Amino acid sequence: MGTPKRRSRMHRTRTGRRILLTSRDVEIFRQLSRYQFLRSNFLYAFAGGDSETRFKERLGNLYHEGFIDRPARQWELANCRYVPTIYELGTGGRRALQEQGVADIQPITFLAQGAQRQFSHAAMICDILASVELAARGSVVRFIPWPEILAKAPETTRKSERPYEIPFTSGRSVPQGGPMSAIVPDGLFGLQYSQTNPVSYRFFALEADRATMPVTRSDPSQSSILRKIAAYHDIMRAGLHKQRWKIPNLVVLTVTTNAQNLAKMISATSLALGARSAFLFSLSEAHGWPPKTIKPNPGFLQEPWEREGLSSLCIAEASSI
Repeated sequence: MGTPKRRSRMHRTRTGRRILLTSRDVEIFRQLSRYQFLRSNFLYAFAGGDSETRFKERLGNLYHEGFIDRPARQWELANCRYVPTIYELGTGGRRALQEQGVADIQPITFLAQGAQRQFSHAAMICDILASVELAARGSVVRFIPWPEILAKAPETTRKSERPYEIPFTSGRSVPQGGPMSAIVPDGLFGLQYSQTNPVSYRFFALEADRATMPVTRSDPSQSSILRKIAAYHDIMRAGLHKQRWKIPNLVVLTVTTNAQNLAKMISATSLALGARSAFLFSLSEAHGWPPKTIKPNPGFLQEPWEREGLSSLCIAEASSI
């Protein structure tokens, strides 16, 4: 008997054989419904199993039989050979969730359905949020996803077409050059600290930067990292996050891909706003260049984030910001 032909990573090859779905398969579909994009090793961390190799083989079978998809945009990236394959939910997976009665799953991200214009950015957002959620499992903190925040938001927010957006009129903190009318975080989540008495909560807006947007601009009417940070400052000063989402506090987490950009962000924030405890910065070189493998990073939860003029802070700790 000859060696079976190796199937392509990039093109689906159906065998027509029937696949008997397991509870682990359904969990894979559920997580993809929540996040939209997850890498094979992140899916393994969520769904578990005795062997990661066998798990990836199962993902291959589910892909080739149409239950899950491999977004074609990932094969255009220079590092596609060096990082785990990214998956999204396929037609078969959606049908399986409906048959299991778990089709009504609210997304954990704000990503639009379908093709993503900024695919690498979308994948980075999913990587960071999933890393925090996975790290929170079994720890003393509980991860609060966006759907849970939205469920407790005011009715006007819940009925809004864009509930994740904060409408506002920019104030003096935002560099001049034209008003900003709204802020949309790349992600929003909370942490519940059960080790405190009473139990305390902290909420976070995530900004994922792939070093494609300038930190500052000579033309202040153009978008920049600093302009968005200053807008967050105005929002928090006016308490708009409390009105929009009914959350008691807000911390802005900015993740970038190289140390030089990180230093520029911290310095620019300090010059514009002074030492601010609500703006934290971290580095994820795995999402930069040269290519590196990407895996769940518990450091986003368990390791300190940098702050200009203040001590670094681990968001897993319940100490005040």
